[in-house]
Amino acid sequence: MSAPLVHGYEVVIGFETHAQLSTHSKIFSRASTAFGAEPNTQACAVDLALPGTLPVMNKGAVERAIQLGLALGSHIAERSIFARKNYFYPDLPKGYQISQFEIPVVQGGEVSFFLEMGQETVHKTVRLVRAHLEEDAGKSLHEDFIGQSGIDLNRAGTPLLEIVTEPDMRSSAEAVAYAKELHKIVTWIGICDGNMQEGSFRCDANVSVRKPGAPLGTRREIKNLNSFKFMQQAIDFEVRWQIEQIEDGHAIQQATVLFDPDTGETRAMRTKEDAADYRYFPDPDLPPLLISREWVARVQGDMAELPRVMAERFVRDYGLPDYDATQLTQSKAMAAYFETAAKACGQPKLASNWIMGEVSRRLNSGEMSLENIPVSSALLAGLITRIADNTISNSAARQVFEALWSEATASADAEALTTIDALIDAKGLKQINDTGALEAIIDEVLAANPKNVEEFKAGNTKALNGLVGPIMKASKGKANPAQVNALLLKKLG
Repeated sequence: MSAPLVHGYEVVIGFETHAQLSTHSKIFSRASTAFGAEPNTQACAVDLALPGTLPVMNKGAVERAIQLGLALGSHIAERSIFARKNYFYPDLPKGYQISQFEIPVVQGGEVSFFLEMGQETVHKTVRLVRAHLEEDAGKSLHEDFIGQSGIDLNRAGTPLLEIVTEPDMRSSAEAVAYAKELHKIVTWIGICDGNMQEGSFRCDANVSVRKPGAPLGTRREIKNLNSFKFMQQAIDFEVRWQIEQIEDGHAIQQATVLFDPDTGETRAMRTKEDAADYRYFPDPDLPPLLISREWVARVQGDMAELPRVMAERFVRDYGLPDYDATQLTQSKAMAAYFETAAKACGQPKLASNWIMGEVSRRLNSGEMSLENIPVSSALLAGLITRIADNTISNSAARQVFEALWSEATASADAEALTTIDALIDAKGLKQINDTGALEAIIDEVLAANPKNVEEFKAGNTKALNGLVGPIMKASKGKANPAQVNALLLKKLG
């Protein structure tokens, strides 16, 4: 399915994402990367390039770059080089940023994800151009109430991977889905904590519009998007603004813009630079970065099962649809919760349905994480076991789940089924599966509703619903619905 046009225009989006690497020290010095320290207490002489200092590459940062390349199916360059990216900014005291330009460490690769488009779920793939290592700049602090600005250089030298895509996305929804998938990957493999509020995962969206089939339009880069909600709002506003400008006869000027969450609008910050403006040249203080195939193999051997590999295993071993498997591998915690429950109850599809449905709904509404969930995977497995063996209906199961959730029932894994059975008995929710008892109820309802019986026999199949309802009511909701239908149809011929 092709992406829908916006007022006759095709939207074109590419992303540049800065993932702060999870090292304890900076990329070229031993200064700490801990968040929240007092301003300017974690910037050493090397970070500021003071005379007589030399940068030294952080091996942990390189290994994290290798991990990302392996996770995304990229080529990991055996030889890459660092360059000085020259520009003036108040929080960049040395006047240049050490980055990579001509030969990045990670080249190519892709990010795949599912996207819901109307009633259809489609599989999308975004191609990557590169991911290169670089250092972060400092931070400018603007205190409007005193009319002054300050500079905090604690972030200067913090290790980053800048992950750059091809312009493959065609809507804000697609862009957000890509960003969420990338966020999942970097946090899953542990190279980034993904904290968007603290700036550990920052996205820049390059947005342009064009008529279908026309060359790429002039892009504007929306900087430092630090929430998925703002990301979608910013892109949608920028698309509308660009289309209005073009329709009014104005040319789009390449620029860097910021998104204001308070107004819901983007505003130009500066004219966008091109690579030539930065006067890149190889950093004379850093030798080429050499990565042997043996090093890559060691890193790969130490990596945990990747989400896409785990999703493929869930499809293969548990018979789940691709969509379910992808959703269940959104985090290690959810994947582990599912797998434990599925193995315990032997009903993987039912476990998937409950986790993607009731469990996720309650987690989202309560803004909770799986680490704090009141219903353990063992208790969920016990509940699903009793649904599968027809002890309780789906409706009754939701009542049991509500009790488990609200009462935060503690139970050892081995006692989970006993806990579930005790709740079922206490609430009187056990399903009636006794054929004799059900037939007696059905006979009474048939005798009391001759009109529905006649209508059904005359060919009105909807009349059956008028009989099922009274039967369920007479059984106080405890009758097995499937058994009720089967017995009814048998009695009605």
